[in-house]
Amino acid sequence: MGAGPEGASRIMGIDYGSRRVGVALSDRLGIAAHPFAVFEADAGLQRRLADLVGSEDVTKVVVGLPVLLDGTEQAAARRARRFVDRLRPLVGVEVVLYDERLTTRIAEDVLVAAGTSRAKRRRRIDKVAAAVMLQGYLDSQARTRVE
Repeated sequence: MGAGPEGASRIMGIDYGSRRVGVALSDRLGIAAHPFAVFEADAGLQRRLADLVGSEDVTKVVVGLPVLLDGTEQAAARRARRFVDRLRPLVGVEVVLYDERLTTRIAEDVLVAAGTSRAKRRRRIDKVAAAVMLQGYLDSQARTRVE
């Protein structure tokens, strides 16, 4: 896996869902997250994600962990954990889970505020939610480095 300019690389954020999976990528400095793509959650998903890790110089994958507001995990969180267990051996980079509470709601609010039509919101919500989650992760890492 080659690194980009000046050895910089990217972090991938994944909003895993049972039907669709949103993907976001950080910039090469690890400061800003950008919506990238939405994939169907089908049999070829993990291979497509592994290919993307290689082609986009990704060095870490952050998968959203859907927990309830009180922090408890239910079926969706267990599915996300199983997905991560299957993805890890395929991507060859570190894969971590990160709390994704309220990211879909925030993504919806962003798209509504931008005047995005309902049909376009439906197509974009997953990748925007992935970007919101990844931005939270990037910000948490920046705070840790400052402290």
